[in-house]
Amino acid sequence: MADKSTQPIVVRKIVKGGGHHGGAWKVAYADFVTAMMAFFLLLWLLGSTTKDQRAAISEYFNNPSAEPGTSVTPSPNPVQGPGGSSTSMIQQDGTATPAVELPPAADATEASPDEESATQIAERKFRARMEEMLKELRELAEKSEILKQFQDQLLFDITEEGLRIQILDKDNRPMFDVGSATLKPHTTEILREIAKVINQVPSPVSITGYTDGRRLERTGYSNWELSTDRANAARRALTAGGMQEGKVSRIVGLASSKLFKPEDPMDPTNRRVSITVLSPQSAAAPNGSPAPTPAPAKPAAKS
Repeated sequence: MADKSTQPIVVRKIVKGGGHHGGAWKVAYADFVTAMMAFFLLLWLLGSTTKDQRAAISEYFNNPSAEPGTSVTPSPNPVQGPGGSSTSMIQQDGTATPAVELPPAADATEASPDEESATQIAERKFRARMEEMLKELRELAEKSEILKQFQDQLLFDITEEGLRIQILDKDNRPMFDVGSATLKPHTTEILREIAKVINQVPSPVSITGYTDGRRLERTGYSNWELSTDRANAARRALTAGGMQEGKVSRIVGLASSKLFKPEDPMDPTNRRVSITVLSPQSAAAPNGSPAPTPAPAKPAAKS
């Protein structure tokens, strides 16, 4: 019988369980949580910003620039992206998919109604209202017992500044006495009728007086002073006719610097008073500078 003390001792190591104990799932889970956080942050930003702010953010990512305003770097196009990189898709074989030519971007001035600024909307609404008022004035000139007598002396048109109403002189029917700023009775009646229409809109009004090319022979008093005084006389008559006094934003006297008939400086139609219902853009112009005066319109035709 063998001696038990000499037998070898066998130690068995038992490993319970099995499989892999790596942390790859943790990394995937962390990426998922990060992506969800970014997604909800994006939703929050979209909900808390205005349409103009979102448009600015979009413009930045389309054409990034470190400086405020428009970037000097050309916007990405189908051939060249930011920094000159290609925007073509790279296929598995290493060749580039030809870029699809996109239609040209719409002009910024042709913005959709949703993209219009407050100034553009106000200007558009003003122009539509002025078209209505122009029609009202023409109908009034044909129907009013007072105005229909002077249709050949009334001009109504829409200019860059707004709705313009001009009252012209005639040899046999002047608005003022020669060299005077005192209104004739019929001129006062015309202005009071016009005041009823002007007072229907809240827009400010500009009144301008003109003279012909005849030099005024009076010491210290020229056609400049005379044209300004005549514009002021028209303002007083309009106010007496019901126009709100606060509507007048400026009184201008241009003497003979802008003749109605440049080919005949002495023509009586050069002596006139112009009343303009100003557009929002013209009313907000620096120093009240009037827009360039377009070519004179033809007198309103008699019915």
